[in-house]
Amino acid sequence: MADHYEVLGVSREATPEEIKKAYRRLARELHPDVNPGEDASERFKLVTHAYDVLSDPEQRQRYDRGGDDGGGFGGAGFGGFGDIFETFFGGAGGQRAGRPRSRRERGQDALVRVTLELKDVVFGIHRDIEVDTAVLCETCEGSCCQPGTHEATCDICHGSGQIQRTVRSLLGNVVTSQPCNACQGYGTTIPYPCSTCQGQGRVRARRTVSLDIPAGVESGLRLQLPGSGEVGPAGGPNGDLYLEVTVAPDDVFSRDGDDLLATLEVSMPDAVLGTGTTITSLDGDVDLEVRPGIQSGDVLTIKGRGITPLRGGTRGDLKVAVQVVTPTKLDAKSRALIEDFAKKTKAPGPQLSQFHQGMFAKLRDRFRG
Repeated sequence: MADHYEVLGVSREATPEEIKKAYRRLARELHPDVNPGEDASERFKLVTHAYDVLSDPEQRQRYDRGGDDGGGFGGAGFGGFGDIFETFFGGAGGQRAGRPRSRRERGQDALVRVTLELKDVVFGIHRDIEVDTAVLCETCEGSCCQPGTHEATCDICHGSGQIQRTVRSLLGNVVTSQPCNACQGYGTTIPYPCSTCQGQGRVRARRTVSLDIPAGVESGLRLQLPGSGEVGPAGGPNGDLYLEVTVAPDDVFSRDGDDLLATLEVSMPDAVLGTGTTITSLDGDVDLEVRPGIQSGDVLTIKGRGITPLRGGTRGDLKVAVQVVTPTKLDAKSRALIEDFAKKTKAPGPQLSQFHQGMFAKLRDRFRG
């Protein structure tokens, strides 16, 4: 049997750090993914076994005294508690080696932010968006291997994905398992990785996602699209796509729940005499009647011209607050007419009354009333 020190290329007085450094150098040179030859594979096994022995102080001491690699309590019958466990529980101290890892894993979730106009949320909207994400590699179709090749069973762990190691304890020989360094616990290696995805089974690309955004959404709302996120490694299942909505401010309309709010400026003569007008809502023209004597802050309600609720139901209303516009520049003739009107109507002069919070508070209270 080859001397462990010669296998690692170190002296018998080598420190643990020198042994570890030598093992890492040889493991990189002889790793099956880098050097797939049969000779390299056998040498890799020898190097790994030598390191397992010399990196453990007790096993190294026993080896230096001329003992075997595994140690154990001598004597007839059972060699110790470890042997008893192996007899009754089928080896490995009753522990079973774990299953090899699967290369196929679920992909990550993705978050996309989209900005809508207020009119888009009245009825909902269909939109196609471009997403930069991970998609299935078309060359290897998720196999990670170059076309015409396939995965190979790991020569070190023989497909288990685990390496068993014997540890001396008070109970005897206890066998522990850890992921195989040669295959990273997969149980297989990829001798010829796909040149397109470098053995990942997926690539980065832009793809189009069709979205049906429902009516009634509002800023900050996140919509979940199951299975529309990134594809997983080795062609694993897709994650989810989350759509975060932002509704841009509108120049005319604002939102209060499912209602739309706006302000209608009315001239003083129209406020006194009344008038009819046509306003443009977010989904078409609406005829509006301004009654005679209307006051600033009065609210005209147009039923069913608001926003459709997110979970369905009756649309909200369009509420229009009236603001009477008082002229600031009058010629002499217009001023005389207004003065004459004031005398004939005997309008009272300014009078002190209870304090009000202002026009905006008044409109807010009336909108919500």
